[in-house]
Amino acid sequence: MQPEPAFLLHRRAYRETSALVDLLTLNEGRISAVARGVQRPGSRARSRLQPFTPLHVTWQGKGELKRLVVMESHGSTALLVGEALLCGLYANELATRLLPNALRVADVFAFYGALLDALPTPVGRAPALRNYEFALLEALDASPRFCTPQGEALDPQRRYRFEPASRGFVEAPRGIEGRTLRLIDNGDWRAPGLAGPLKVVLRAALTPLLGARPLRSRELMTALVQRRHRHAT
Repeated sequence: MQPEPAFLLHRRAYRETSALVDLLTLNEGRISAVARGVQRPGSRARSRLQPFTPLHVTWQGKGELKRLVVMESHGSTALLVGEALLCGLYANELATRLLPNALRVADVFAFYGALLDALPTPVGRAPALRNYEFALLEALDASPRFCTPQGEALDPQRRYRFEPASRGFVEAPRGIEGRTLRLIDNGDWRAPGLAGPLKVVLRAALTPLLGARPLRSRELMTALVQRRHRHAT
């Protein structure tokens, strides 16, 4: 096979010198594979097979678990620290938890790469995360439909909450205004006042897909915010 663009999502030790890895690839989506020898001290592959590094990889095998053959870095590692690092870990955890193996998700791959470019700059971080989350939901056929469960247009004067079962919105006194949801549907997510409601909608859409097990990256982010708050008071 030709080398495939990829990013490492998750790596864990396997036997003495190998690792089990999850990769997000351009043309084959998420794959799981054995990377032999990468845990060995001095291994060149070990230094290359790092999170947030553009890779070119090849693999062998027809089953669920592949065997990596080529692992080459193909660009600079995104240098992420603090909140940016936690956002990157969140993106990796979402893909690992949500994407089934071999589902082709070229759009997710593109938005993941754009996210890594945006994470070091705080002003671009949230919009890039929302684009990535939305791409994941679309790939899983779970993205919000900005209408009622019956397909009717949202009333700008009423308030709504997202209903995962129908992927539509039902009236709720404490929900989001219909006019705000319409603006979100128009796609201009950088408009003032939309960041918070958009985050609420996407989190409501992602939650049932993730199940009861909490996201480790989200727990770490909450701990970081609490620590900053304590230091500020």
